Amino acid sequence: MIEIIPAIDLIDGKCVRLSQGDYNRKTVYNENPLDVAQMFADAGLHRLHLVDLDGAKAQHIVNYKVLENITTRTNLIVDFGGGLKSDDDLRVAFECGAKMITGGSVAVKNPELFSSWIAKYGSEKIILGADVNNEKIAVNGWTETTALEWLPFIQKYVKQNINKVICTDISRDGMLLGPAIELYKKMLHYFPDLYLIASGGVSSISDIEFLQQAGIPAVITGKAIYEGKILLKDFTRLILKN
Repeated sequence: MIEIIPAIDLIDGKCVRLSQGDYNRKTVYNENPLDVAQMFADAGLHRLHLVDLDGAKAQHIVNYKVLENITTRTNLIVDFGGGLKSDDDLRVAFECGAKMITGGSVAVKNPELFSSWIAKYGSEKIILGADVNNEKIAVNGWTETTALEWLPFIQKYVKQNINKVICTDISRDGMLLGPAIELYKKMLHYFPDLYLIASGGVSSISDIEFLQQAGIPAVITGKAIYEGKILLKDFTRLILKN
């Protein structure tokens, strides 16, 4: 059974979605992220991917109070990302209830620091964020595409015992165009033991079923839920069917 992970992206403490990571293409879906998180929990979901987009832009954690509010008032297992650039940022995230953190930009810009987090906290608590734009790694809330190819980038951290990777195909994120299944299948070909979390492009429950058929372990979905393309009862039905 593929693990379904709903996403909440935060700007100004509100639940938003961007299209292709563009801060100028923002839609506010709910003023209260806690209500949204509780809705996911009530639907029988256990995980939440919480992204601090203010933090990604500011280069330090910003929306930690929202994180704390969700972790103390729901039973969701939260992984948190966005703006985690220092040991202190990580400390705050874990103190506010995050069970895992996702590091993307820091793994590119400060690999020594990211490697030290893997060594200190272990691969169960550290997720590698590999945001891909035309097979190159993108950073800083997707505002910058680097020259790094995704394959050696992931390979480097797999050698350091990273076993969970969130991969977002930026060209599809927030566009409801369907997930990059071929990219994910290629990743699992090279890294068959990876707990690969697909992200971006999911537009229907059928997309999630296709990912499941392709052997993808987990999927993050956000905009499809907020736009009504996927209903929470669809998740319940899929969970019961499996």
